[in-house]
Amino acid sequence: MTPPAGRPPASPAVLVTGASTGVGRACALHLDSREFRVFAAVRRDEDADALRGAASSRLTPLLMDVTDAEAISSAAATVGAAAGDAGLQGLVNNAGIALGDPLEFVRLDDVRRVLEVNLVGAIAVTQAFLPLLRRGHGRVVCIGSIGGRFPAPFTGAYGASKAALAAICDSLRVELRPWRIDVVLIEPGSVSTPIWEKGLREFDSRMPDYPPAALELYGRAIGPVRSMTEKLAAAGIPPLSVARVVEQALRARRPRTRYLVGRDARVQALLRHLPDRARDRLMASFMRLPKEA
Repeated sequence: MTPPAGRPPASPAVLVTGASTGVGRACALHLDSREFRVFAAVRRDEDADALRGAASSRLTPLLMDVTDAEAISSAAATVGAAAGDAGLQGLVNNAGIALGDPLEFVRLDDVRRVLEVNLVGAIAVTQAFLPLLRRGHGRVVCIGSIGGRFPAPFTGAYGASKAALAAICDSLRVELRPWRIDVVLIEPGSVSTPIWEKGLREFDSRMPDYPPAALELYGRAIGPVRSMTEKLAAAGIPPLSVARVVEQALRARRPRTRYLVGRDARVQALLRHLPDRARDRLMASFMRLPKEA
């Protein structure tokens, strides 16, 4: 079951999902600039056109929603035909959405949507492209989050999706070991991307639908949480910092299984070893949440 020896193509082929904005776009453009043949998955024609205008002729935009089985199958056929016998050398599962609500009142359909995109979507794309990765002796790179290890209050559903993605990576890494297909998890801290602003806008749009009890119980926490979110967004590392680590994970002869990206991610990984109650007090204090009644 050991793959035969062989040289990788001069321009390794890689698929990046969620390449419209943020980390996905940075990965697509950075890998393109580093001589990768990039297939960049986006959901809108205008995002595909924007990528074409910013990249070399090596980059090929694809219209693909990671929650649409037919779109995934069509994209896999397109990439397979283009890559040929060389197959795919990398898959970057980046597509993801955020959600911030108190778990007592979060809409379950919103929770399902986060899990469908961040977790099930990554599994579906990996299933579809594994034959090409096996052909190309490639590897899987998943963009997780330090929030999967150290979830903040009001981001429980998002943190759960990233914790589950980490579990998938751990399991898949062993399953694919006979074929030497590495599986790598990237865990960034705060990254300066549109996901923060979009998350705040969507939160504002949901607030009118909250029952009166939600604002009565959690209203004092909304201001501090919003303020901290804005500060974290402003202090986030640039998406290119994550893209460079993704390139490292794709090129390394023996990649790490996990890469922490950003000083805040490394600090939170250490704080995870605190006793839970101490961690809870620290988190509540850091976010300036209301004290216990």
